[in-house]
Amino acid sequence: MSETVPASSTPPPATVPSRRATGARFALFWGAPPALWQAAFFLVPLGFLVAMTFWSVKNFRLTPDSTLANWVFILNASFFRNAYVYTFWLSVLTAVIASVAAFPAAYTLAYKVSPAARRFMIFMLVVPFFTSYPVRIYSTQIFFSPQGIINTVLVPLGLGPLHVLNTPTGTVVGYLVLTLPLVVLLQTFALANVPRTLIEAAHNLGCGRFRTIATVIIPSARIGLIVAGTFAFVLAFGDYVAPTYLGGSKPPTLSILIADQVKSGNNWPRASVVAVMMIVTLMVVMLVMIGLAYGRRKGRA
Repeated sequence: MSETVPASSTPPPATVPSRRATGARFALFWGAPPALWQAAFFLVPLGFLVAMTFWSVKNFRLTPDSTLANWVFILNASFFRNAYVYTFWLSVLTAVIASVAAFPAAYTLAYKVSPAARRFMIFMLVVPFFTSYPVRIYSTQIFFSPQGIINTVLVPLGLGPLHVLNTPTGTVVGYLVLTLPLVVLLQTFALANVPRTLIEAAHNLGCGRFRTIATVIIPSARIGLIVAGTFAFVLAFGDYVAPTYLGGSKPPTLSILIADQVKSGNNWPRASVVAVMMIVTLMVVMLVMIGLAYGRRKGRA
């Protein structure tokens, strides 16, 4: 008798739908609208902004050109270098202050309060964003003006007056008004996602509260903490309202410098150079911080 070969239960490869192809089509379908949105409202305007840096202004009118004069002028100008260093320094300072000041609040919300209290406090942190940011800055002026609420309390006690408006301190205060609630929220979500088993294991091994925070919680929440500080830097670096209405525009930040270039002779190309430099700086900072957040840490010897 001849042996019969059993038919294979697996259908031919041609009839089996490719999961990879299906996943690619799915990703393309749902990813196309955001990609088109970014291309239409970010990449295209960005390309136009870069092209404008090579234009010139003649008789107060923009003239399409191919000149490097705007780049040479701005990059060699001392006022641009001073504004760049000043803006970068204040943004770094804001990111550090916001990160340090937000951590106790985020730690409390993540570990020390009930879920109901956490939800309520998160809601309260979102409430400031219901109001326009310029309105919040005007409200801050009421607190720090020479006859404001804070000086009204401090002067009778012999502790004032406190001069904050039209100073770099006023600018940093405005930056914190913008960034601190967001940093607290991001840090809270990062800390809440740390596995409680790691914390319990650290306590079982004899780690105190502060050592547990330093060796377990902060490394485990590293990504969220770095992202929160990076958001604070990004928002402060590009802000125009706080340095104008709380810092007095002196010394000017890069955002104020852009407005000044536009006001002085309608010089949009030079303003575009400043804007492109800001975008490049933010991209570099974001790439560095993302590398720090998601990069692999070297094991200890």
